[in-house]
Amino acid sequence: MRTSTSDPAKLRALIDREAEAAGFDAVAVTTPDAIPQAPARLAAFVEAGFHGSMGWIAETLERRSSPSTLWPEVRSIIVLAMNYAPDHDPRDILARKASGAISVYARNRDYHDVMKGRLKEIAGKIVARAGGDVKVFVDTAPVMEKPLAGAAGLGWQGKHTNLVSRQHGSWLFLGTIFTTAELVPDAPEADHCGSCRACLDACPTNAFPAPYRLDARRCISYLTIENKGPIPLEFRQAIGNHIYGCDDCLAACPWNKFAHTAREAKLSAREDLRDPPLAELLRLDDATFRTFFSGSPVKRIGRDRFIRNVLIAAGNSEQPSLVAPARALLGDPSPLVRGAAVWALSRLLPDGEFAALAGEALARESDEEVRGEWQAAKAEVRA
Repeated sequence: MRTSTSDPAKLRALIDREAEAAGFDAVAVTTPDAIPQAPARLAAFVEAGFHGSMGWIAETLERRSSPSTLWPEVRSIIVLAMNYAPDHDPRDILARKASGAISVYARNRDYHDVMKGRLKEIAGKIVARAGGDVKVFVDTAPVMEKPLAGAAGLGWQGKHTNLVSRQHGSWLFLGTIFTTAELVPDAPEADHCGSCRACLDACPTNAFPAPYRLDARRCISYLTIENKGPIPLEFRQAIGNHIYGCDDCLAACPWNKFAHTAREAKLSAREDLRDPPLAELLRLDDATFRTFFSGSPVKRIGRDRFIRNVLIAAGNSEQPSLVAPARALLGDPSPLVRGAAVWALSRLLPDGEFAALAGEALARESDEEVRGEWQAAKAEVRA
């Protein structure tokens, strides 16, 4: 490993120039020991079970707790942010029940792909100027980006646990460059949430047991993305027409009034993902799903989980026109899809018609979990 020989001030000026040229909206520097409270908070999160089925968080707890544990040679951490603010309030679509709401971050290219190559280019120029070693991370390793961004002064973790910036509101993607170069750290940002609780009150599923604490098991983003099984019955109605992620707590933040629309074209919403009709989405088979969401983060959860989400939205839609596509999915090869179709039809069909359908279906259905969906829905209709 070569040691750094560059003047820290000149190196920082280079970093700032290259970050701006690469399309980043903010850049700051911190040190590996700048987040001493983060490990205890993360451990408490896991101990409370708030991570749900995300076992990788518990498995990487030690490495995640400190940047130096992840990479002992790191001396400085450069945190870069890219604004992805939408050109409208993403909650507007929630009133259009025949359409599906896809989280702002997933309406175009995967931000990991957009950012990582640019971070590597900047990292390469740091090595060319200062020597030493670098490592680049974009939410793909056990790095606590949000606390690091707060320590670097890019913003603060709001009561919704996400980063808030006075310049960009809640709409920032984060990436980090770990380097062996010695850089002068920036001052951390203070918490400017005050007495506001707009983000907490905006959550449809009450996923915040207290300010600055998130129970992921109740979060719509977790339920529609990370959760691999059926969506728990208690949350289905509250999910509304969210079909991939949720922006409600982010969009409610008053600091968003200072945010400017994202300037990176690859992060601007595709027209066909702004207001996608549920009827069309319900007809996606695996091949068309992969094609339609090529390059999008949505593709990661796979067609079956996505259709599960769309069926929940269909059940909340009050749209009789969705009965036919939902009914067609009762014969889907995936038990996850069939079970969600049962719930959707229990909400869309008249009680008598659904009860008759349930009687016929129970005689054919062999999967125990799907049979349970039929029985529970039938009992609910009778009640």
